[in-house]
Amino acid sequence: MKKYFFVFCLLFCFSLFICGFNVVLAQSGTGGSNANGSISLTNPLGSINSPQALIGKIITSVLGIVGSLALLMFVYGGLIWMTSSGNQEKVKQGRDTLMWAAIGLVVIFSAYALTRVLLNSVVGNSVVG
Repeated sequence: MKKYFFVFCLLFCFSLFICGFNVVLAQSGTGGSNANGSISLTNPLGSINSPQALIGKIITSVLGIVGSLALLMFVYGGLIWMTSSGNQEKVKQGRDTLMWAAIGLVVIFSAYALTRVLLNSVVGNSVVG
């Protein structure tokens, strides 16, 4: 059961990773040339023009994946608890899963908040998120 759940989580994370990127298509018509005849390319990263903005985008994406995994762990822990049929060992396992998922969320988002505050005070502009 644990092996199937782990494989499902990996596939879910991989699909989120793949779907999180935008598709970049080639320009049609003029072929990307401007008025003076030189060729210009559009930025495939969109409005990201600095390494700080790229790092912020990566951190935001990772936090989305972490939140999704925490939701899955909450559902898994609740399912174990609800299907325990009074078995105290299963109740404890479900309760522990819920507790550790909550503690993990608190640690991850506390680290994010601390990093954001420190980087904003040192660098001076918004780096993360």
